[in-house]
Amino acid sequence: MPAGRAAAGLRSREKAWLAWSSSFRVAARLSRQASGRHPRGQCRACACGHARAASINPILSGNGTGCARNQGTGNGRRAGGWGRDEMVRSRALFSVGASALLLGAGCSTSGSGDLAVASDAAGARSQSRIDKLVNKAEVAIAEHRGSAAVKYAEQLVALSPSDPAHRALLAHAYLQAGRFPSAAQAAGDALALDPREPRAALDLALAQTALGDWTAARATLATYAEVLRPADRGLALALAGDPIGGAVLIGEEARGAAGSATARQNLALALALGGRWAEARAVAAVDLTGDELERRMREWMVFVQPTTSSQQVATLLGTEAVADPGQPLALALVRPAAAAPVAVAQAPAPAPVAVPVPADVADAAPLAAVRFAPRQEIVQPIAARVAVSQDVPRRIEAAVPARGRYYVQLGAHDDAAVARDAWETARRRYRALAGLTPSGVEARVGEGRFYRLSVGGFARPEAVALCERLRAQGGRCFVREQAGDQVADWAKPGRQLAAR
Repeated sequence: MPAGRAAAGLRSREKAWLAWSSSFRVAARLSRQASGRHPRGQCRACACGHARAASINPILSGNGTGCARNQGTGNGRRAGGWGRDEMVRSRALFSVGASALLLGAGCSTSGSGDLAVASDAAGARSQSRIDKLVNKAEVAIAEHRGSAAVKYAEQLVALSPSDPAHRALLAHAYLQAGRFPSAAQAAGDALALDPREPRAALDLALAQTALGDWTAARATLATYAEVLRPADRGLALALAGDPIGGAVLIGEEARGAAGSATARQNLALALALGGRWAEARAVAAVDLTGDELERRMREWMVFVQPTTSSQQVATLLGTEAVADPGQPLALALVRPAAAAPVAVAQAPAPAPVAVPVPADVADAAPLAAVRFAPRQEIVQPIAARVAVSQDVPRRIEAAVPARGRYYVQLGAHDDAAVARDAWETARRRYRALAGLTPSGVEARVGEGRFYRLSVGGFARPEAVALCERLRAQGGRCFVREQAGDQVADWAKPGRQLAAR
């Protein structure tokens, strides 16, 4: 490839990254113009007087490190600013860091003179169009216009199908549009082109989580652990069914000297996902007080019990899951086929020549004299009658889980009576609960009291596996540590009849 085109390709990628962060400065400015300096009660990540929190979007939070061009945050939801309800429901519920965006972006600047490197006018026009599409897609994502972002990103990939950064941008556009199967495909394509593409790795894990494939999501996070910030990986891990492991990773940043309000809120959310509400409240209270803290706790009570596998990720992105028609076939990544080994022709082996071999003739044995056996009566056996086996119902012993400190929470109900009805319904509906004993514990959250229904006493891998089976059957659950859970009163021996 000529040196001029190689340099132009490198600058194209740099401009794609830089346009990404530039779009968030535009969105942030529009948001500030619409709402001014955030008034008390509108910043959901901290109390009045703190800096505006990072965006709810995991890739757009802007709390990574880099040069001045990369320090913008993407808080604008639309060009007209945040709506009232959207501000309350979405502002900094939580966010993942922007390391997936900023790694590799560098501090290079790009200007109109870059296009002069192209060797011909046609190449310059193509590069200019690519730059415009990148900018349009980024702005559409920052403004939460998912369909528009997909349109621009698909055009971009059609122009440069072998650019991993552009395919990563397409994956995030699909995520923003709520098209999770296409997002997983596009992110996988980007990683096939460049396994060190952090934004694609994080988006792939989020898409797999939204599709209910927690095992694949955790495997993705483990595979690309080296290219993801621990805090990013931690929150994604918490969403993928391992909230305690995620809290450990987020805590490394939240407790450090550079810990931010966003990191602390992410840590609090991971603890809430793990059922450790007292610790979650204590961490959240560092930046929130009074009504704001109570509102956050109520929001998280709803968040940790999604009705579908995609609901949590969709809430994270400020979007809704939609029917996905799939990525256009024209954008499918064409991977070079490995050259098949060519067999070397060999001269045919000479046909074996049959050589007659004289057969050995056995010597004739002398004829033996004929003898008769003694006379015996022939006894006709009578077939024995086979007894027909009768199926005897066997008593099925309840499965005894391995002793552990992890529980699978099935719901939070008004009282034990409501929880019992919910258990009977769940036991009939989900085969995974067969033979298990229900547990429960009363909990106080803010002004309200709840009865948490669970099954447990598992090691963590067993608890995660059970929750995944329940989700695969359409159930709702999450894994947490023991929090005072005891065998439910109605499930104790001797109380069955009294409870009827």
